[in-house]
Amino acid sequence: PRSAGKPGTHGTFRDVEQRLPYVSGMGFDILYLPPIHPIGKTHRKGRNNNVRATATDPGSPWAIGSEQGGHKSVNPDLGTLDDFKRFVRVAGEHGLAVALDIAFQCSPDHPYTREHPEWFKHRPDGSIQYAENPPKKYEDIYPFDFETESWRELWQELLSIVLFWADQGVRVFRVDNPHTKPFAFWEWLIAELRSSHPDVVLLSEAFTRPKVMYRLAKAGFSQSYTYFAWRNTAYELYQYFTELAQPPIREFFRPNLWPNTPDILTEYLQTGGRPAFQARLILAATLGASYGIYGPAFELMENRAREQGSEEYLDSEKYQVRAWKRDDPNSLRELITIVNRIRRENPALQTDRGLRFQILAVVNVDPHHVQRGMVNLPLEELGIERDRPYQAHELISGARYLWNGPRNFVEINPHSMPGQVFRFRRRVRSEHDFEYFL
Repeated sequence: PRSAGKPGTHGTFRDVEQRLPYVSGMGFDILYLPPIHPIGKTHRKGRNNNVRATATDPGSPWAIGSEQGGHKSVNPDLGTLDDFKRFVRVAGEHGLAVALDIAFQCSPDHPYTREHPEWFKHRPDGSIQYAENPPKKYEDIYPFDFETESWRELWQELLSIVLFWADQGVRVFRVDNPHTKPFAFWEWLIAELRSSHPDVVLLSEAFTRPKVMYRLAKAGFSQSYTYFAWRNTAYELYQYFTELAQPPIREFFRPNLWPNTPDILTEYLQTGGRPAFQARLILAATLGASYGIYGPAFELMENRAREQGSEEYLDSEKYQVRAWKRDDPNSLRELITIVNRIRRENPALQTDRGLRFQILAVVNVDPHHVQRGMVNLPLEELGIERDRPYQAHELISGARYLWNGPRNFVEINPHSMPGQVFRFRRRVRSEHDFEYFL
């Protein structure tokens, strides 16, 4: 939301309200916000994660807490709590649910660091230990110590945070790094939360070992991020999604596919140009019942990394206010709208129960070259007679083709459109259907 205002200004909830028709018009039903809380000043990060911030740098939203409040407060640059509640209501009027980021961590300025220093790990000199994920250092963030002797009080307070925002009307939460907290904690918190708010959806942002991701799903998380962003070849995609679609995994693990996030700009997107973004959109929207994109950065095909070999965005919105050119004629807005309409109109794309259904998605995962080949259809499963022609309706372009038999030729030029989504009409009329045919 910080980038929703006029160029050169910090956006507010009221500014985001003006964007709601734009978002809902593209066919989305959830608008996810990063943390909306006050941001600390101590060790605040500057542009591009610079350890020295200027007086005008807004800091990272994930460095939660200042003298203005903590996890139950709203960053005054965005507005007030009443502004947020109004925003949730107006979003609902546009068919959008608001999802909030839950990050159980604090800036050095968070009230918890003064009121409950026992909830944090301390160095021998008595200072609180900041977060590290070598080689990365997060001097602006203090993680909670879940092994503290005061763990019961800590757990109750963290539960109260989620309950507070659920009471404000939020029903979808993206949980930051849940794999760094105990499984027992999540089992307890989710059970307590759902006892009063059974309709809450929790998305696990855990990029870690598969067993850990699956364990979090069994602990009660509704959905999970996946390795989709790094599965680029046809073989990688086939192997990975076959695994997710098979029992027992499909019985408890519900994937949510993201081609990019505020933290992840893959090499594929960095080097593949427009076709790469289009291909990843079509794949995400057709391989899973749930998918998401990191908004303007994906729509406007932001592909500049902070440095060579990095997956961090150059001039990342995590550390500065951006002025996005939403009227850019090269925007993917039209394709996103079409793809979301296709998803809404075809229930087959709204389930994770398998990879075989009466929609055929063909995607060229090579963003640089034309690829061609034969596709094989199980006509019997589709209810199509082998000796009769049938119609293949390509839903992105609207084109209709007459196909015969189970094997048909497809050629995809990534520079025009790297993917095609077909729906089949089982029987095409011929002269034999004419009333007076003898």
